[in-house]
Amino acid sequence: MTTPLADVAQNTWEFLLEPMIKPTGFREYDARWRFPDEINLPGVTALGLGLGTQIHRRGIKPEIAVGNDYRDYSLSVKNALMIGLMQAGITVRDIGPALSPMAYFSQFFLDVPAVAMVTASHNPNGWTGVKMGFDRPLTHGPEEMSELRDIVLGGQGVPRAGGAISRVDGIEEAYIADLVGDFRLSRPLKVVCATGNGTAGRFAPAILERLGADVVPLHTDLDYTFPTYNPNPEALEMLHDMAAAVKASGADFALGFDGDGDRCGLVDDEGEEIFADKVGVIMARDLAKLYPGATFVADVKSTGLFASDPELIKNGVKADYWKTGHSHMKRRVKEIGALAGFEKSGHYFLAHPIGRGYDCGMRVAVEFCKLMDRNPGRSVSDLRRALPKTWSTPTMSPFCPDTEKYDVLARIVAKIEDHAARGGKIGGRGISGIVTVNGARVMLDNGAWGLVRASSNTPNLVVVCESPESDAEMRAIFNDLDAIVQTEDAVGEYDQKI
Repeated sequence: MTTPLADVAQNTWEFLLEPMIKPTGFREYDARWRFPDEINLPGVTALGLGLGTQIHRRGIKPEIAVGNDYRDYSLSVKNALMIGLMQAGITVRDIGPALSPMAYFSQFFLDVPAVAMVTASHNPNGWTGVKMGFDRPLTHGPEEMSELRDIVLGGQGVPRAGGAISRVDGIEEAYIADLVGDFRLSRPLKVVCATGNGTAGRFAPAILERLGADVVPLHTDLDYTFPTYNPNPEALEMLHDMAAAVKASGADFALGFDGDGDRCGLVDDEGEEIFADKVGVIMARDLAKLYPGATFVADVKSTGLFASDPELIKNGVKADYWKTGHSHMKRRVKEIGALAGFEKSGHYFLAHPIGRGYDCGMRVAVEFCKLMDRNPGRSVSDLRRALPKTWSTPTMSPFCPDTEKYDVLARIVAKIEDHAARGGKIGGRGISGIVTVNGARVMLDNGAWGLVRASSNTPNLVVVCESPESDAEMRAIFNDLDAIVQTEDAVGEYDQKI
């Protein structure tokens, strides 16, 4: 008889036998738990059985590509997951250690319908998780994640005969060849390559060298203890380190990658740290010349320049602001036939004819090098200065428990809407509208805005602000928005502030 999940605890006999799975690990578009505090290996096997059962329920060919990132426990987690998938009668194609986009690529290369990538992405050590999908290049969204949660927690996994496993070699070489092709830089570029000792250290330097770049490695040795900092190119700590490396080496720019290689960050030749949404505008400007009239999707955390930039408007670009989250964005790019999608976090979704529509930090690195090759005589700082000036905060994340954050957010949104209805101002500006597709993006009368939403991956809210006028106005917007956020007792300290 199976022991109830709530009764399984660490350092007990049951912990070795019965699944322990914290329900909050099933998030909007992937699964993440602290390991082994919130999920044990039998729990991961139950997850695999549930995922395999979901594959059968949906009538999909019972075959899946599975990879894992470079963390010391990811292999054991993957093995437990694959046992569950085989119990469900699924043929598993084990691609070995990989980047998340390399696992997505393997779906196309192997002509396999499903994928499961064991990774905690940019979360700190002690976290594990799975990114999964059945409809390439898409990954699970809220509907699929809710179905999977109900199957797993409800004990609805169905064992079936016919499960099998085989190791697949050669994916790494095929992935790199697909990214680079026969392209070589026509002008010399010195590039700092920062990977924070994460999985991208295996791939990014080799890819940039194959392009013909002079690579300056920065923490590219694989080390799953992350001795310098957590690999996250949205975090100021990593960006500051990249900036220092650019100044010390005289590099043309720096590219930074997160723990599973699906995100990319940029620092220019002057050591200026450019938030990923502004990098997206630089790339969109370049792509709009090649593909006039294109549609670009931006997440609600991103700069307003996608809609207001004169260069994009001149080339007939259409901007679409959508929900934050890699699955939401991939789905939206495919749904409306956009050329690309850009997230402030550094997830970029380059669709046909550039890419396949999934988020790949390596693809971004290759395409940015091509962009620089198309703009001889211009530095990255030239491209940055050519953008209309705005002042924006980093992505700031005050603590809020997973079990409470969505209820807390709903109350905050209601308070903001009430404040607007009473003629209230934010940062001294009138409120021109509130976009509630994902939290509340408060639009102000001069194009400034402030956002509060719930993080999909961690126990946090998310706050971002931007002003086209001044740093002082940006700070005033944050202060007024934060004053509303702080009326909720469940909201704790920020991970960083402006």
